[in-house]
Amino acid sequence: MPNMQISPWDLAVVAVYVIGTRLLFGWWAARTARKGAEGYFLGGRALRWPIIGLSFYVANMSGGSFVGLPGSGYNDGIAVYHYEWLPAVILVLFVLFLLPLYLRARIYTAPQFLEARFGREPRLAFSGFLLVAVTLIDAPASLYAGAMVGQALFPSVPMWPLLAAGALIAGVYIFFGGLSAVVINDALQAAMIMIGGTLVLVLAWQAVPSWDAVVQAAPPDALHLIRPADDELLPWPGIFTGVLVIGVYFWCTNQFVVQRALGAQDLDHGRWGALFAGLLKLPNLFILVMPGVLAVALYPELERPDLVFPTMVVDLLPVGLRGLLLAAFVAAILSSLEAIFNSSATLFTMDFVRTFRPQTSDQGLTRWGRWSTVGFMIAAILWSPIVLQFPTLWQYLQSFMSYITPPVTAVFIIGIFWPRANNAGALATLVIGVPLGILGWATNELLDWLPLQYLYAAGIMFALSALILVTVSLATAPPDPDKVQRCTWRPALWRQESQDLAGTPWYANYRYMALGLTLLAAAVVVWWW
Repeated sequence: MPNMQISPWDLAVVAVYVIGTRLLFGWWAARTARKGAEGYFLGGRALRWPIIGLSFYVANMSGGSFVGLPGSGYNDGIAVYHYEWLPAVILVLFVLFLLPLYLRARIYTAPQFLEARFGREPRLAFSGFLLVAVTLIDAPASLYAGAMVGQALFPSVPMWPLLAAGALIAGVYIFFGGLSAVVINDALQAAMIMIGGTLVLVLAWQAVPSWDAVVQAAPPDALHLIRPADDELLPWPGIFTGVLVIGVYFWCTNQFVVQRALGAQDLDHGRWGALFAGLLKLPNLFILVMPGVLAVALYPELERPDLVFPTMVVDLLPVGLRGLLLAAFVAAILSSLEAIFNSSATLFTMDFVRTFRPQTSDQGLTRWGRWSTVGFMIAAILWSPIVLQFPTLWQYLQSFMSYITPPVTAVFIIGIFWPRANNAGALATLVIGVPLGILGWATNELLDWLPLQYLYAAGIMFALSALILVTVSLATAPPDPDKVQRCTWRPALWRQESQDLAGTPWYANYRYMALGLTLLAAAVVVWWW
């Protein structure tokens, strides 16, 4: 069994790092941030591409990544990497089609785009969905991951105090600092994640007896990305029916991720930042997934796969350095929580308070946002223990999202490419598709009534959602031509942009960057096929 003893020096490093980067920096950010709602929620729309890219990356390094990816690598092999390389391609689609429409609309939230495209009702329906999703999926996952690290540090402390402590630190930080505090600190966390993950990989590689020992200890086909169509974890058709559908929701419509791009100082910085984030995702095969695979040869009888990464940190790293990496681990989870709480506050304030109380001042909106953060923090704490009822965190996250996110993906993708989609179709898709997805998740994943792999279920839910959207739209009045003109993608936009890019150097042209990122992702997939 690994050595799980934590020295006082490690605990001191964790305490200093977390207090310094979360509480003190949050207070400083509050004093220096741009004032008003735009300053609090979008960093004054002054974010530059390196900060946007790093912040995109860290926002995704939630409990699902830090705990789920190494745990899945330990339990099932590298197939989980499909969730890491495919975002590079999805972010290319994001910068080509959705981000320009978002920034031209000058929106605070992704649901505001649905109002600009369809009308008020789909916006409120989607915003309500996101508030439920971040409370039941995103925040509990991060709190659970933080509690796993907390139990590695303090084995005798029960789960509840650890959950509450993580939520409290993140809530206080975002209560005062807003989005500027989040994204500036994210740059530090991104560097620590990449350096720390690389260090764990190197030390694990040195500790394993040999690569043959890893191959023999790992599950069958653990070192291949492409799995059979009947694979229980990730069948190859599920890459397109499920991983792609979930990824479009997460990277293109999920408020706590796209909020960083909405705060860009211009379209170029938004595009460069999103593509930079896609590039940063590709090394996660080695930084997060592969350490879990190597751990099979080191800890063949580990009781819970979700503990594999903190176990490796504590066991392999020397005193002091292990404390620094655990501190970065905790801080990255807190960054994700801060992003979730800030986006939830933004959704609640801009999509509900501002809609139903339009006379509220900028200062009033900021107060609403701060106090709603407290409410979401409490709700997340209360729901988090539900995750413990599932075998792994990754199964909880991906199965839930496979059923409930396809209606959202259908509304956005069909809405920007099909001008005939209208308010009634979008609203029907959300109010019928999402509850139907929850029902399907409960009956299939909880009660196990149908032997249907959840990634296939995502494809079925997407097709059903598209059918609802198209059928209802064609059966009702056409949409407002002005909304269609402003919020749909047309070939004429591509031609106009080509003229604008004519004098741009190749290294500053986002199209060349997008092509290079796509080819690089394809090369990694072929390498590990």
